[in-house]
Amino acid sequence: MLVHFLYPSDPLRTKRPDEFYASELAAIREAGFGTSVFSLEEFQAGKFLAYPPLPATTTIYRGWMLAQFDYDALVTSIVDAGAQPFTDTATYLSTHHLPNWYPLIAEYTPETRIFPATADLGSELRSLGWPAYFIKDYVKSLKTSVGSIITSPDQAATVAAEMHRVRGTIEGGFCVRRVEDFLLNSEQRYFVFDSVPYSNSGVVPPIVLECALHIRSRFYSIDMTRRADGVPRVVEIGDGQVSDLVGWTPEEFVRIFKPST
Repeated sequence: MLVHFLYPSDPLRTKRPDEFYASELAAIREAGFGTSVFSLEEFQAGKFLAYPPLPATTTIYRGWMLAQFDYDALVTSIVDAGAQPFTDTATYLSTHHLPNWYPLIAEYTPETRIFPATADLGSELRSLGWPAYFIKDYVKSLKTSVGSIITSPDQAATVAAEMHRVRGTIEGGFCVRRVEDFLLNSEQRYFVFDSVPYSNSGVVPPIVLECALHIRSRFYSIDMTRRADGVPRVVEIGDGQVSDLVGWTPEEFVRIFKPST
């Protein structure tokens, strides 16, 4: 497949990749793919300028997480530049926002309840009556002063207030997940590209293969761990464009786009 990759640039040197993505971009380029960079700061100020210019082909974004409004603007910018986005906004949100993927694989991941950002979270938790609660918005959690896992509904107001203060917003709403006894250091990341799951070790667990049958995005990540009783569990699904490598080398990651190499 002929694809081009788009990365965020260094904030001060806008024709160079952000240092965080430099080694990955180099590996992508070494594998024969075209790359461009763009200033995220300029883009969020209303100006999109890719260097070198995007070719008239399919573009895969690899960069920082973007809220729905910003991602939609990026899709528009890619189209206006004469290219085609690999992932449209609806598909991006299908794996970026937990409420979209959770119903598809609910049996393989901790029980989760979804509440609007305006909810009285303490009251909602009291009605659940769970021994502990893992709280995040539609995308991610925050290490608040009382933690992201709380044991008392009375702590919920602190979590919500600190999420608002640090991020300025709650993306989508609150996701409250039942806490399970996961084994330490057992979490691993897998990528799925065009319905094929990949592991950096070459071994893909059955639970990852099963999840790949239910999620229709062409590029996403699956984080899997194990409970203390040995049962494999999915911790998170994420859009592949904004998922860190986490345990993968850039060279291992590139192979998912050129599986015959």
